[in-house]
Amino acid sequence: MSNISTLVEHFQYFGLFILLILGGIGFPFPEDATLILCGFLISHDVVKPIPALLVVYSGLLIADLSLYFVGKKYGRQIVIHKRFHKIISPERLSMLEDKFNKKGILIILMGRHLIGLRAQIFLVAGIMRMSALKFLMADAVSSILTIVLMVGAGYMGGNSLQIVRKDITKI
Repeated sequence: MSNISTLVEHFQYFGLFILLILGGIGFPFPEDATLILCGFLISHDVVKPIPALLVVYSGLLIADLSLYFVGKKYGRQIVIHKRFHKIISPERLSMLEDKFNKKGILIILMGRHLIGLRAQIFLVAGIMRMSALKFLMADAVSSILTIVLMVGAGYMGGNSLQIVRKDITKI
């Protein structure tokens, strides 16, 4: 973990990007925590807002697309694949396929915000052979809300810490 800390410390933008990609492919770096970290770093002037937001936005989309393409490559066989069978069960796959048949784009738009289902939904989008462009567009729109909420929370938290630090110094 210290190697990851060093990476983020010395290469802030690249570090944020890598954390999002690694989290997207299954490493224990939650996307939301990385976005909150981004907001915190912005609030402390460690990173500039525009480049940081562009980096996390592209990292989010690439991570999501990688899950989509895994689903597209392996199809329904993903439930028995040694790496992915833990992510999605045959029952969950069937349930999500049914929902995709009825409301595909809406499932992508809403699913991004359901932490326990996010990866499963992106895999199923690929399994269902949703158009990559359609998936990307829905995910791109939905990701904006996620970034605003999570980076905003990190930014507000970072600013609150600065205010508390100033108040403690005065006391």
